[in-house]
Amino acid sequence: MWKKIASASLIAVCAMFLFSSVYRTKAPKSVNPPPQQELNIKQSMLEQDVAMTEQLCRSQCSLDFKQALHQLNPGTPGDVKSALDELRKQHDHMAYVEWHGADNAKAQASSGEVPAPVREKNDQLLNEAREAVRSGHAYQSPKIGEGEQQYIVMGEPSDDGHSSLVGVIHQDILHKVAIDQRKNLRIVPYPSDKRWKIESVDSNTLKDVKVDHPEDNEGTSHYHVNQIVVKFRKEPTEAELAQIRSEIGATDVRKLGYTYVFESKTIEAKQLMSYFQKWDVAFAEPHFLYMTNESVEPNDLLYAKYQWNLPAIETVPGWDVTRGSEDVVVAVIDTGVDMNHPDLEGRTIEGINIVSQQSKPLDDVGHGTHVAGIISALVNNREGVAGISWYNKIMPVKVLDETGAGTTYSVAQGIIWAADHGAKVINMSLGNYADAQFLHDAIRYAYDKDVVLIAASGNDNTERPGYPAAYPEVFAVAATDSKQQKASFSNYGDYIDVAAPGVNIASTYPDNHYAALSGTSMASPHVTALAALIRSANPLLKNTEVMDIMRQTAIDLGDRGKDKYYGYGQIDIVKAVSQAAGTRESLAMWPEWFEREVERLARKYKEE
Repeated sequence: MWKKIASASLIAVCAMFLFSSVYRTKAPKSVNPPPQQELNIKQSMLEQDVAMTEQLCRSQCSLDFKQALHQLNPGTPGDVKSALDELRKQHDHMAYVEWHGADNAKAQASSGEVPAPVREKNDQLLNEAREAVRSGHAYQSPKIGEGEQQYIVMGEPSDDGHSSLVGVIHQDILHKVAIDQRKNLRIVPYPSDKRWKIESVDSNTLKDVKVDHPEDNEGTSHYHVNQIVVKFRKEPTEAELAQIRSEIGATDVRKLGYTYVFESKTIEAKQLMSYFQKWDVAFAEPHFLYMTNESVEPNDLLYAKYQWNLPAIETVPGWDVTRGSEDVVVAVIDTGVDMNHPDLEGRTIEGINIVSQQSKPLDDVGHGTHVAGIISALVNNREGVAGISWYNKIMPVKVLDETGAGTTYSVAQGIIWAADHGAKVINMSLGNYADAQFLHDAIRYAYDKDVVLIAASGNDNTERPGYPAAYPEVFAVAATDSKQQKASFSNYGDYIDVAAPGVNIASTYPDNHYAALSGTSMASPHVTALAALIRSANPLLKNTEVMDIMRQTAIDLGDRGKDKYYGYGQIDIVKAVSQAAGTRESLAMWPEWFEREVERLARKYKEE
């Protein structure tokens, strides 16, 4: 029998090597192209994201028109007018919509106005659309205008040929995606927004760095000029705090846990660091900023054409094992979430807005909504995209403001709040190159509460460790493309745990939109969703065990074994959740086995 077991084991081991070799790809030949070439690569990727977003917009609007035609009640012109008004209310990018009955060249009902900036050209294109739908053909015009004033004209006939819709669609989302992706992919020197009074420094030496070019961002971090983060070894008294306020001319003092953030009206961070050396402090460091780094085939209408990423990580067969659980909550530490998006309806629970405590954690950037959709967009609702989880709820924690930036304090506060309010998994698609002990304390706090923490590695194609991804308690994610190759922008290093799809990822976007974004910010939520599925399949697993399963079941890419570009490889959902479920079944069977074994030994003892 032992020979049979040994033979079977040998066959299994050989099969594993053979299987892994099929999926293994070589490490990138060159990960550090010249700066201008790297910038050109990122610019090309941005253009791909914008182009794919435009296709998503066209596809979704066409589907919205068809759905509206099915629902329109042509009883009276007034009925149709009300329905068109409601359609435009739900989709405010539809600037103008008109409905036609059979063989009627004139609009019998309309809503909105043709936009003035492109009215002359629109009139011509609207006539072309009317002619097309009268002939029973769909119509889509070329793009009109530039920047925020981009439009297309569309027309859709009904399936029975008795009616049609023609409209003008405002595609300002393309301009917004282009601006946001320039920041996310670090194509522009960051930070470019003058709202923050900040400086750039080398993350190791804290020496000033002049950032004139996007490549200068590599290894740099940004901090508030007049703020400092301090952790005292011994809690200061009120008298000591009053002395500190007086001596530094404090305009603001905040406390989170045992850590303080001091802001001075006149003294800069480096001088503040020197000042606090006379106090018994565990650390005194700059207040760094963190930035964004976005069974059955689902019937979601954009899935088959645009979501290459889900099949790449074996999502659908993984659903045969588990589709998630509402008991396992996922916190998205980001720019907030558009909780009114139709593809995220009912997918969120109460969260928090750290940036503006009196407001809901609504997304005013788009990044957090995109991340949330990758994790948990509604599946099989015949609309938009499919998320990786069917049931895990999203806890929106807004720590980044309308510029896409946030402070160490806000990120740390968001992590602690999420851990205290039931989050089992936390996604952090944000980062910086500063090893901030203040943030690390918050990470350790959540880790000690058995939370699985997952973070994006960054988009500078550098080996410089980025944080929070590089903290040992955090599961670090690199990005791959549709060919299972390292994404050109993806950071790398020994701290990388796994890789996941991060190029041209289609997901939800604010105001009923869908967009394609690239970045390790998009790779991270794939892994976060997997962690949520694992915890759903086996709630008994500790956070360390969840992370181990994701490493052990990853498909090896690059050099054999763990490497700095892919970590342990690209995640494999079906293998990971199957292993988690198998562990659960083994644990569930253990008491029964133990009882049988006790009875067997008792019988044997009596016989002897």
